[in-house]
Amino acid sequence: MKFIDKINPFHYIFSKQESTLIMGATFEKQGDKQTETREIGNEYKKADTEKYFRPSCRSILNDQKLDYKFFQPYYEKALDNIILPASLMNSPENTLVNYFSIIREAENLTGHQVGGCGTVGMAKIPFPIAYHFFTKDYQKKVPYTAYLMSFKGIGHTNLIKLNKLSVQNQSKTTRYFIELETIEGSPKDLTYFAYYYGYVTIKNENNMYKIEEVTLIGEDFLCAAYHLWQHNAEAVVDSEYGNWCKLIKKRWPTKQEGYVKNIDSVGTDGSEYRFVFYQLTNDSDILIAQYKKNSKGKWDLIKIDPEKCLKENK
Repeated sequence: MKFIDKINPFHYIFSKQESTLIMGATFEKQGDKQTETREIGNEYKKADTEKYFRPSCRSILNDQKLDYKFFQPYYEKALDNIILPASLMNSPENTLVNYFSIIREAENLTGHQVGGCGTVGMAKIPFPIAYHFFTKDYQKKVPYTAYLMSFKGIGHTNLIKLNKLSVQNQSKTTRYFIELETIEGSPKDLTYFAYYYGYVTIKNENNMYKIEEVTLIGEDFLCAAYHLWQHNAEAVVDSEYGNWCKLIKKRWPTKQEGYVKNIDSVGTDGSEYRFVFYQLTNDSDILIAQYKKNSKGKWDLIKIDPEKCLKENK
């Protein structure tokens, strides 16, 4: 594709602050997990740290069968002339599954980050197709050249977790949690697995559900193994919401289904609270939502900031 051949690597800036793009997403560093203040006892340091070193064995979710016949109509077509069927984006879930199914077949390996022993997938043909899953506003933030270069070194992408997130107000957008498994090239004549989790916002644009924003955070397989407790859901509830916020009177046993962990507790105010965590491939627990049961017995989405509690209780 002629417009691909002319692209040179660069670091794209789309706001007042410098932002790094990875796979078309704003890339954020992991939060600081090294808080020492008021750390709880050593009970969580006795956990089996081997679990943090293990990669994923989950089935992929971007499993749409896209062969050469799907990609052929878009081959060598100018970026602005690509028109996708509305059926690919007729629901938020279909948008995400179809988008990542297209990206699954894409690669942007380089002379320095190599992999494979010949053509990988559909090479760079899928990128301009996938780019049309973005809203017009997101395309303004992330020009196509920056989008393509954000995949530099990536040879394969699997969507392994997808979950709709709760929102506090009636928004015109829908947010999803995602986890990606990638195969990335290297100068060592071998490839590496890398994992990312993050959030995608979907917006209805002209009766199609398009991607309005993506944020990704890289996963580290050494941090949690050597620096507990902040990666453990139960420890977070006990320490941050118990010790820091003085909120937890009694914590009930964790209920886990798949990678979703629900931790219910009785508050010092007599109310019932629920903390929802998702377990990543590196086995770290990420807090997704907090709830408080109302007088009608229903769970209301809330937002308690433990860092604020910590400052107030110093």
